[in-house]
Parts: sequence; C-alpha cells; structure tokens
Amino acid sequence: MPTIPTTGDVHRFGLRDFAVVIVMNVLWGLNIIAVKMAVTQIAPMTAGFLRQAIVFLVCASWLRLVPGRTGTLALLGTLSGGVFYLIINLSLAVSSNIGALAIAGQLGVPFSLLLAILVFREKIHWPRMLGIGLSILGVVLLVFDPAAAREGVGLSLTALASFIWAITSLIQRRLVGVPVLTIYAWVGLMGSIVMAVVAGIAEPAAMRGIPDLPLRTIGWVAFSAIGSTVIGQGSMSWLLQRHSVSVVTPMTLAAPIISVFAAAYYFGNPLTLLMLAGGGVAMLGVAIVTIRTARVGVRVAERLEGKLA
Repeated sequence: MPTIPTTGDVHRFGLRDFAVVIVMNVLWGLNIIAVKMAVTQIAPMTAGFLRQAIVFLVCASWLRLVPGRTGTLALLGTLSGGVFYLIINLSLAVSSNIGALAIAGQLGVPFSLLLAILVFREKIHWPRMLGIGLSILGVVLLVFDPAAAREGVGLSLTALASFIWAITSLIQRRLVGVPVLTIYAWVGLMGSIVMAVVAGIAEPAAMRGIPDLPLRTIGWVAFSAIGSTVIGQGSMSWLLQRHSVSVVTPMTLAAPIISVFAAAYYFGNPLTLLMLAGGGVAMLGVAIVTIRTARVGVRVAERLEGKLA
C-alpha cells in the first residue's frame, strides 16, 4: 500500500489530480447502481462470482507469493472478495430503496475505528468519538423513515457487510508495502473461489447460464469490477503516492452522496426529509472521523520520520 509522502514528496494539487478525484468519486458513487442492476439481472451470488473473476483476470499478472504475508493476503481476499460481496449483493437483491443502503454503508468507517480501539488499543479523543456517534445516529434515523424502514433486512445486511469491511481495513494494515494490484489479484482469486462455491450450491442454474448472458448485463458487472475496484482503487493509490492522507481522504466523501442521489434518480427512490437528515448526520460523522483520522496518521508519520532522521 502507498506510504504517506513526506513534505518534500508532496506534489502540487493540480487539474490532473482534481480530474482523478472526480473520476474516482463518480465511479464509486455510481457503483451501487451497477451492483443493483447486476444482482437483479443475474442471481446475486453468480453476479458476485463474475465480478471477482473479472477483477482477477485484470490483476492476475500481479499475483505473487509474498513471503510472510501470503496467508494474510489469502485471508483478506476471502473476506473482502468473498464474504463481503456475498452479504452486500444479498442486501441489494432484497432491497428496493438503494439510497438508504448507501447511507448505511458508511458504518464501515466508525466500525473500523471502533475495532482499532479494541484490537490495537488505539486512543482517540472526543472529536472522533463524536463522529462515531453521529455516524451511527444518522443510520438509526433511517429506522424512523417509513420509506427506509421497510428495508430492515437490507439495512441489517449492509451493516453486517460494513463490519466485514472494517475487519478487512485492519487486515490491510499488515500489508503495507505490498503493491495494490497484488492485493486485488488475491482479492479477485479468493473472492472468485468463495463465490463460485456458494453460487454453485445456491444458484446452479444461474452459473450454468453465464455463457448466455447478454453483453449489457455483463457490462454492469464489468463496470463494477473494473471501474469501481481496479480504476477506483488505483486512482486512490495514485493520489496517495502524490499527496498526504489528510489531503486525499476527505475528497472521497463525495462518493456516498453521489450514490444516494444517483440511486434516487435511477430507481425512483424517494428522498424524504428524514432520510436526508439521517444521511446528512451520518456523513457529518463520517467526515469528522475520516478527516481527524487522516490528520492523526500524518502526525504519527511525521514523528516517526523525526526519530529516524
């Protein structure tokens, strides 16, 4: 994974960087539509298998055995490429209000911080605690919105998927220095295996029907695999190699906002005042956690550099 650049390494944030930020957020924001369409036109587990198979095909040339960390890569791939997509695809398959799921999906940020506190005994101060509370409160508000409350199963599955995502974010801390494409080669490989087994058992007819899928349907899966995973994550990696974490991470906050409004427009989901309020509160909490965590990361890196100098 990319390291935090030192002061001398930081480039000026120019038009090309802003263009990459826009592309990254749009790809991530629209991905929820692509995944929903994929699990609607294909069976959800089969759609997950196809996505991970495409990711693996794109990144296969980067697959490596990394001494001392191959087991961690395999575990990350199993959870991130398999278990996470199994749950998230199922949540999208059983839900119609996709905007509500996009808001609930932001629980991954506070979950990851809470796990860091429990696992790494990371100390946090009141601003990030406030951010965690606001993130959870914003999602809880959705329960009181009739338009979103009907998605109880989908919201619960999305919250569970967010928890799995939080676990994978901690695992990735052990993979510093491993190329991003190598990580995603493992995600694609292990994810393909997990999803193939599950889909083969639960959706045998859909798996047999893969060769007969129309190109438009495969296009939704390809957009999700190549656009959101390979290009989106690759853009994030490229930005982090040029700029500090505190500069880059706040610029990812536009993606869930795009998801909410894009889903409302494309699927005709209602945007009630309570849903907008819940989304606003949740995003405020996520923004506080994201920005404060990025700043803490930079200060830690600067202290380490000072000790090594």
